[in-house]
Amino acid sequence: MIASLDVATVYRACNPSQTLDITRRQDRRYYVNLSKTRGGDLLGELDATIRLFCPEEPTCQLLAGHIGCGKSTELRRLQAILQHHNFAVVYFESSQDLDMTDLDVGDVLLAIARQVYDRFGQNIIIQPQGQLFSLVKTANSLVCTEIPPLDEGGDGDRFRVQLQQLSQRTHGRPDLRSQLRHYLEPRIQTFLDAFNQELINPVIEHLRQQGKTGLVILVDNLDRLESSQKPWGRPQPEYLFVDRGDRLCKLNCHVVYTIPSSLLFSRDLSRLTISLGVDPKVLPMVSIKHRQGRLWKPGLSRLRQLVLARAFPDASPQQRQQWCDRLFDQSQTLNRLCYASGGHPRNLLRLFHRQIEKERQFPLSHTSLQATLRERRDQLLRSISHDEKELLKFVIKHKKISGDADYHSLIRSLLIFEYRDSKGSWFDVNPLLKASTFK
Repeated sequence: MIASLDVATVYRACNPSQTLDITRRQDRRYYVNLSKTRGGDLLGELDATIRLFCPEEPTCQLLAGHIGCGKSTELRRLQAILQHHNFAVVYFESSQDLDMTDLDVGDVLLAIARQVYDRFGQNIIIQPQGQLFSLVKTANSLVCTEIPPLDEGGDGDRFRVQLQQLSQRTHGRPDLRSQLRHYLEPRIQTFLDAFNQELINPVIEHLRQQGKTGLVILVDNLDRLESSQKPWGRPQPEYLFVDRGDRLCKLNCHVVYTIPSSLLFSRDLSRLTISLGVDPKVLPMVSIKHRQGRLWKPGLSRLRQLVLARAFPDASPQQRQQWCDRLFDQSQTLNRLCYASGGHPRNLLRLFHRQIEKERQFPLSHTSLQATLRERRDQLLRSISHDEKELLKFVIKHKKISGDADYHSLIRSLLIFEYRDSKGSWFDVNPLLKASTFK
């Protein structure tokens, strides 16, 4: 039976701003496993560290990669795997709680505390006479604002109210966050010890009584941390993860943080691995060609499936291929779309999404695709300076980047993509640019 194909339904399904939540059955229908075309099973490595190697010991892992390369989707898939194997998992998007332009280690730890307590607080009472409650309450009293105090309710709600009020009072207020940090920073080790002893450990004990194996916290979107400098001149990513990373890795449970890809090219990378005790794991682009330029069919096949799954989520991979002509005027149109994406999943969906907007009916034509690609290419070209063009030419020729800080902005702007193969990492320029400007 041929599946129905509604243009509005497909358009919503390929929205590039929506991350698949693999813990939901509805979203699992759209998921396509890209690990074999990225140069390794990175998700399997994250999972093995937790479940196989250290199931009952705290671990800290770092995940890096281009924004939009699929880190959030893979973390959601990791969540689903771990929950299936009896772990309790707390996943949250840090950008919803925190200011990515101004961040400190205390902010991150407080956000994690809020998330853990929101999830398990109904079973854990933080005693008012304890160190953790006292620290949070005192911090609240130091950042008093016009926001009226919330009703604390019973004993079991007081800690939650204190955390919520502290978050509300400091949100959008750099001056009050500065006061909070001035108080918390000299006491950060005391706070961390109390966090572990009075919240993390009781939660884990409760989980084990319920038959759970352990607690895993997945902190997403810290890769969106701005590279602006602290008042003393230190870039935010280096300050948070290199200078203060030894605090972030001291929670008595399993933690995975996403980190900015700029740290992978920082001179402080060695210090980062020492500070947190682990090497960052990198999620590269999907390879659609070899570094020598020859096309790689397995990568193309996976990217084709990523697009076709948004139109035919309940069909088998074979059926999707057979129904390709219902979505595109010819198979080569889909191939061209995949190549133009550079193997960047969100880029691919963004181009597909935009093409649907232009044509508004199926099958989508080669003509509308060309118009879509020209539009996106022109957007990219307008942002490139003469000096940056020289850097891009270097990447095209040598398939690598130097330690120049200018490359970090080119990677963040999706002008350069990173790939992995049996020889290691290599780089190339966004294919939309190569076709017209840098040959």
